This record gives sequence, structure tokens and C-alpha cells, in this order.
Amino acid sequence: MSLLFTPLILAAAAAAAPAPDADEAAFRQTYRTLVETDTTLAHGDCTLAAARMADVLRAAGFGEDQLIAYVAPDHPKEGGLIAIWPGRSTATRPLLLVAHIDVVEARAEDWPRDPFALVEAQGYFHARGAFDDKAQAAIFVDAMAHLARDHARPKRTIKLALTCGEETNGAFNGAEWLAANHRDWIDAGFALNEGGGGHTDGRPVAAGGRIVAQTIQVGEKTFANFRLETRNRGGHSSAPRPDNAIYQLAHALDQIEAHRFPVEFNPTTRAYFQAVGAARGDATGQAMLALLADPTDKAALWQVDTDAFLHGNIRTTCVATMLDAGHAPNALAQRARANINCRIFPGHTVDEIGHTLERVIGDPEVSVTALPPLRPVPPPPPLDPAVLEPAQHLVAKYWPGVVLAPAMANGYTDATFLTAAGIPTYGVPGLWGDADGNGVHGLDERVEVRSVMTGRQFLNDLIRAYAF
Repeated sequence: MSLLFTPLILAAAAAAAPAPDADEAAFRQTYRTLVETDTTLAHGDCTLAAARMADVLRAAGFGEDQLIAYVAPDHPKEGGLIAIWPGRSTATRPLLLVAHIDVVEARAEDWPRDPFALVEAQGYFHARGAFDDKAQAAIFVDAMAHLARDHARPKRTIKLALTCGEETNGAFNGAEWLAANHRDWIDAGFALNEGGGGHTDGRPVAAGGRIVAQTIQVGEKTFANFRLETRNRGGHSSAPRPDNAIYQLAHALDQIEAHRFPVEFNPTTRAYFQAVGAARGDATGQAMLALLADPTDKAALWQVDTDAFLHGNIRTTCVATMLDAGHAPNALAQRARANINCRIFPGHTVDEIGHTLERVIGDPEVSVTALPPLRPVPPPPPLDPAVLEPAQHLVAKYWPGVVLAPAMANGYTDATFLTAAGIPTYGVPGLWGDADGNGVHGLDERVEVRSVMTGRQFLNDLIRAYAF
């Protein structure tokens, strides 16, 4: 999942309480079924989860000709589902809803409860995947089921793609596979994905907290891993020499730590800094506006850089994440390695960043190697009024006074593959998270019940605004 949110101080508003509807129980069952189907890479089964969601859509009225269960032959448990509800117009391009159904590993011995049993407690749903990304996946399945039950006749054809593999770099990725092998199944004018959403003032909305931000993701960084390596003939540790592989690597890491990539803006981040900077009204908000006006303003940059999200949102970042060196405690290291994880600002290639690292290190004996898989580097989707304005209208309806800001994700989602395939992909607003990250990828993943239920109604309204 994309890590997008930063604490914002915007015009605050309480979330409108969703009116209960007659089939909330059916949605809850869809959500529970999806969450309680283990879809981890190690021992889960996305193919089974997708089949169970196909059953939900069949029961709602989808025909077999409207459902495509796909499985790559060499990845039998990493399959997914395409569902297609036809529209009236052949001239208007379809709308694609995409959600990944795989989840990060969760070890039962580490969790306070069974990570694959959906528990509702103290106003939250708890389980692995309860937020990332099965809440949105279940909402999209529910929205498609509504179309069938209502015998709806939208103007646009609406497609749903449930995919596997988003959470595990280097494993099979369903969105990538679809783009490469069955582009026609997912062809669309644009797609709605994870990556946007809301943020609270730090308190649960059900306990009086307020929504202080809604964002729509428009673009994201590319990530790449580089291996730094030093080699040495080694020897006995009782006879140390100046040419030490570990120290040589450490000096290279010092240079990378000290390097700051230049400040950059694109249309999305300019819009974000303008909207959020004006709405915050605090020192960081003022610095955001000042930096937007003058990217060389050192005082403004210092203030903006105190916020980790903003620091990464205005530049490429590269950081050491793993180390491996030596072969024995009483021997000089023959090899030392470090992994450098880079999040690359749009417009720069992986090769370009690799050459920058070589230049910054300044030591030709330190090798810098880009590691597979190498992801595509698509340009951000456009700030299209046809996409933004319906979302802005609905945010104003659900959260009066809250600004919808376009935002670029510092992280990575399946939007990388879809946008590269010519399908502009946007991370939707609607559901909200807490300032602590909700345990996503960690222990006790959770999401407010009210976030899921309000998000469900919001996203149903948004889909209909685009399609009808």
C-alpha cells in the first residue's frame, strides 16, 4: 500500500454518519469472507479469494460471460478476477475499479488475536487486510453487486479487477500480468485504486474526532533497490590493513546519507502544497507556500523537511535498508554489501539515479547495481477535471469544509503498471486512517468501522457520479 498521509490541519468537519441500508449485512459478509481468506504469499490463496468474490457477484446477478477468473499457469494461487458490467454507450470509455487482495504476512504468535479472523471491537475492525486493501476491495465488489441487483444501466461500462501480488516486490503481480497479457480486459478511460483517502485529527471519528484531510492520489514515485558492494582479498584480523571492505562501504554510506537530492515540484505536488499550505495556517503551512514560491528558500525548506512525508514528497530519496558483511569474526571482510532503497521523483530514470549514487560516492571501487525487478517509470496521470470535480463535489457533501487535495504518493501501488499501460489511475478519497498508520503491514491492523461504512457509501456515490 502507498504511504501517503501526513498530519494536516485543514478546515475540520465531522464525517457525515452513513444512513444504514438494507443490505449492509450482505456487505459485511462479503468483507468478512475476503478478510478471512488468507492471501499471504507464503501460505495464502488469492485464487480462492477471487473465486469467493465471483460467487458474490454471481449471486447478485452477474452472468458467467461477465466474469473472468484468471490464473497464470506458473502461479496457481495468485489468481484474480475481472468483472464487467456493461454500459449503454460504446463511445464513452469504461471505468476500471482495481484493488489488490493479497496481504502482508501476519504471524499468529505475534498478534494479540487471530490475524485472519475479522473482529469488531471498540469501533474498529481488526485483522490482516482489514484496511490494506480488502476494505476497498470489498466495497468495490459490493458496488458491482449493487449494479446487478438494481439492473442498473450506466452510461459507462464498469470493470472490476481484483489482483494479487501488490504487496511483494519481485513476486508475481496481477496488475503487471494483466497489462502485459490481457490489456483488453482492463481497458478503461481511467481507473480508481487505493492510495488516496482521509486523515483524522488523531481521535476516532466515532469518539468525536474529525476528518482533517481528504486526498486523491495523482501519481506516485518509482522505487528501485541498488546494491552497493565492496570486495577485498581479506586476511587474518590480527593483521589489519587500510583497505578494509567494511570501512570502504561505510564511507560510501556516509556520502549517501549526507546527499540531498534537489527540490522538485510537478503539477500534482504544486497543487498539493498550494491547497494544504493555505489550509494549514501553521509554520509548516507557511513554509510550504514559501517553498512553492522559491524552492531555494533555505528557512522554508528546513521547516518543510521536519515533516517526513513532505521531505520525501519534494525530491528523490535514497536510504540504506540492509547490510551484509564479512564471513568470520576473526577475519577481514572479503565482501561488504548494502541495500539502498530509492523512491524516485517522477521524470527520472532508474539508470539516472544509479549514476547519481556513483557520483555521490566518488569511489570507483564501490560497485552500484540496480536490482531487479525494475519497475516502469510512467508520468503522473493528468489533473483531469472530469476526475477531480466529481470527487471534490462529494467530499464537500460528506465532509463540509474539508478540502480535497491532489497528492503524489511517496510509496508505490499497482497504479505504476496501469498508468504505464495507458490507463490513468487515481487513488480515491473516502476511507480514512489514523495518524499511527493503523497497523498496516504491522501488528493489529485495524480500521474504524465508521470509516469502512462511510467509505462504502462515498465510493458507491463516486462510481455512479463517474459512470451514470
